[in-house]
Amino acid sequence: MSDRVEQLILDLFAIEAVKFGDFTLKSGIQSPIYFDLRVIVSYPVIMNEVAELLWETTKKSGAKFATVCGVPYTALPLATLMSAHHDVPMLIRRKEAKDYGTKKMIEGKFEIGSRCLIVEDVVTSGSSVKETAQVLESVGLVVTDAVVLLDREQGGKQKLKEAGIELKGICGTAQLLEILRRHEKIPESVAEQVRDFVRNNSFLPGLEPPVKKSRKVLSYRERGDLCQHPVARQLFSIMEKKKSNLAVSADLCTAEQVLQLADQVGPHICMLKTHADIMTDFSTEFVQSLTELADRHQFIIFEDRKFADIGSTVQHQYRDGLYHIADWAHLTNAHALPGSGVLEGLKQVGLDKKRACLLIAEMSSKGNLATGDYTKATVKMAEEHKDFVVGFISQSQLTEDPTFIHMTPGVQLSGSGDGLGQQYVSPWDAVVTRRADVIIVGRGVYKDPDPASAAQRYQTAAFEAYQHRLAN
Repeated sequence: MSDRVEQLILDLFAIEAVKFGDFTLKSGIQSPIYFDLRVIVSYPVIMNEVAELLWETTKKSGAKFATVCGVPYTALPLATLMSAHHDVPMLIRRKEAKDYGTKKMIEGKFEIGSRCLIVEDVVTSGSSVKETAQVLESVGLVVTDAVVLLDREQGGKQKLKEAGIELKGICGTAQLLEILRRHEKIPESVAEQVRDFVRNNSFLPGLEPPVKKSRKVLSYRERGDLCQHPVARQLFSIMEKKKSNLAVSADLCTAEQVLQLADQVGPHICMLKTHADIMTDFSTEFVQSLTELADRHQFIIFEDRKFADIGSTVQHQYRDGLYHIADWAHLTNAHALPGSGVLEGLKQVGLDKKRACLLIAEMSSKGNLATGDYTKATVKMAEEHKDFVVGFISQSQLTEDPTFIHMTPGVQLSGSGDGLGQQYVSPWDAVVTRRADVIIVGRGVYKDPDPASAAQRYQTAAFEAYQHRLAN
């Protein structure tokens, strides 16, 4: 078994399930080593070997159990393989109860009073195992044993023992470092850095592990009070007053269609997103009518122009041409690709008119290139131009700065795709999981036979998600 463990560690290192560098752990502590074991689901041979070693380690210990339960989520496939290969029933622990169906926290058949083995991928303080044990025990199961692939050896085993749970591990940090050093996968300086980290960051029994303090989630009103730009203040005020964080995208080709939609959904939205350049009959009369609707229904007009040229060119595109965007759109947007010149050009037109801009930091289309370093550079550019940039088009929250607004497109009540590369997320996922401030919905509203009712449904779903964030 020792040879198999050694080969497994080398395999995990090869697929980057074990990484060395500077990482922030769940607890908020900076660590020189990180175990990213979720990746093993893409390597079935390795995943099978992990499951078998977990099983053999458990049986060798003499542990008695009638069922197995993997700690959500990485350990779930490992528990599944153990169950399927050795004909032992499996239970599934939900992270939170559903508000429909049976509303159970534990799924599966079991006898009250029977023992359940907890399966985990990595143990640091043991808190995740303890949480799972508490849920299992709350429905009448008994937990006395747990098995883990990698024990970080920071006190988790001792804390679990204090809670009455015996932890068996395939490998610990010391053994892992010894194997990688022997095969010259890491230098001694890195190994010693990890050993020093483990020595100085152990979770002693009887003490709670250090927890990174979470920041208070500010309300829209509170965030608006912090904003300097009038458009940002106005938008947050509208969102708070109308109880709406919904923007509707009017991807329609005639003035009549856009104006009709704006009037129908106006009471339910904080913002209407337009595409002037797809309209066949754009006119000054259209602009006047749209502005009147925005005043009547209290929403921001956002022209989705996506400027992406040199400063002198975007000046003309923003101020002149057929559309005179700066005269009527409270908000527009731009790509960071051309560099800061695109913002300098737009600012020379927009600042005097008290207009604002969003930077496109991430996109919802499959295979887009707005990721990684590009996204980071976009955030930095926004920070350097806060007199004009008020937020981002993004798929997630990119900065903790409460004055920046994050708007997420590609939202539908049920996430899916459109066959043309668009990928959808639900309002809950966008606002709660990804921490968006505004959801942008297009076809889910304007293609509905009753756009007003559809907008109201999205408004309710998105604002309830925001209220959940505030409360939690």
